[in-house]
Amino acid sequence: MDSTDMTPQEWTRMRFKRHKVWVALDACGNIRVDKGKALIKYQRDQPYEYKVHSSDIRSIDDTAQSAPPREMHKQNSVTVSAPDIKLDGDCIHIFTDGASSGNPGPSGIGVLMRYREHEKEISRYIGMGTNNIAELEAIRAGLLEVKMHDIPLRIYTDSSYAHGLLSLGWKARKNTELIHEIQMLMKRFKDVKLIKVKGHCGIEENEKADKLATSAIQTALKKHPDAQ
Repeated sequence: MDSTDMTPQEWTRMRFKRHKVWVALDACGNIRVDKGKALIKYQRDQPYEYKVHSSDIRSIDDTAQSAPPREMHKQNSVTVSAPDIKLDGDCIHIFTDGASSGNPGPSGIGVLMRYREHEKEISRYIGMGTNNIAELEAIRAGLLEVKMHDIPLRIYTDSSYAHGLLSLGWKARKNTELIHEIQMLMKRFKDVKLIKVKGHCGIEENEKADKLATSAIQTALKKHPDAQ
């Protein structure tokens, strides 16, 4: 048991292993992590906080469980807020987002790719699916577009589900084939990081990816109104 002088901005309900707990968030709504540890409480009003490995925390609604430490992925994981985004010109940057109208429902993906002065956008309707599938499909689409595997790659997602499965070692119960394919694609790169960002937190590129995903659904429904 550990008392701390860290002052979280907010607490949110999540799951630590098999227990529902309160998890401390930072000012931008991300899980507050210090040296790989997050703060939790079992009761909101209890005076003590506990430091636990952030890899053991997952969303209550996500269909994934924490994996044993030996199953942790080799890819580095980073969580950033809007002021911390720095687009290194020597890296390929891929901002991804997925959207679903109904969850499950008509789904789309948005991808914004940048490398030095080059930029590419992907806005694609993927048919009926869930929001989680759309988030993963967006990451897969971005990875498939990159042919230069020696250049450092940074992938940005606001999905806790995708981030947990691909960087924190969560064990998937669903979408296992898609997840495995993405993991294999990531292993092609010498230097790859999946970066968790907060959605709708002032990150221009992430907002653009969101618009690309939602516009793909809107365009598809205008062409085929009965698809909804």
